[in-house]
Amino acid sequence: MRRVIFNQKGGVGKSTITCNLAAISAVEGKKTLVIDLDVQGNSTQYLLGNKVADSDKTIAHFFKDSLGLGLFGGGKEGLDGLIHETPFPNLFVLPSHSDLEGLQSRLESRHKIYKLKEALEKLEGFEQIYIDTPPILNFYSLSALIAAEKCLIPFDCDTFAREALYTLMRAIAEVKADHNDRLEVEGVIVNQYQKQANLPRQLVDELIAEGLPVLETKISTSVKVRESHSDAQPLIHYAPTHKLTEEYRALHLEIHK
Repeated sequence: MRRVIFNQKGGVGKSTITCNLAAISAVEGKKTLVIDLDVQGNSTQYLLGNKVADSDKTIAHFFKDSLGLGLFGGGKEGLDGLIHETPFPNLFVLPSHSDLEGLQSRLESRHKIYKLKEALEKLEGFEQIYIDTPPILNFYSLSALIAAEKCLIPFDCDTFAREALYTLMRAIAEVKADHNDRLEVEGVIVNQYQKQANLPRQLVDELIAEGLPVLETKISTSVKVRESHSDAQPLIHYAPTHKLTEEYRALHLEIHK
């Protein structure tokens, strides 16, 4: 199963959700891969403790190779040699790199938008794949949407996020129609939720009333997230009994019913 976590709005918790759901899949014994397509490399740093300096050991090398810029050229190397083990059993990461930014215009002009999908279809051994994306509909996020089967959309409960959500749903529907008829919006993840506040409850109720696929599990706001980032440990390892970790467990269970 290939899932993409995507929203065009920044700061909604894409990397946190990606890594924590992937870590739970790994703890449950499923060989799991996180692909980090965001040039900021937050998922890479969360799972490895730092960013990867050598671009030849990251997703950037794969895209360079697809342009004929790699050591051998021609896009024949695939993804296997670029995948890193994390300190956590069954959990692997295909790291991001800052070189992605400079490659984008060349990848677009050379129409390499299907290369990631083709490579993932050849990749063997992983039961779950989670793809983290940049907060914009660009070459990399579009590549992820084309390669994925399911899309999870983080939503952070403010009025501007609601307006952006409708724009995003239309964009995903267009990708599905034009590029990937298997793509499904698996659900909207309500993140940084404060159940005691009126506005978040009102916004969520309105989204549900309007028929959007809002997932039942909501992820609370907690300092534990920042602490786990700082310690480079997903919550299932950093604070296995914390309320927030239990919410992520419940979310993982909901999407894997």
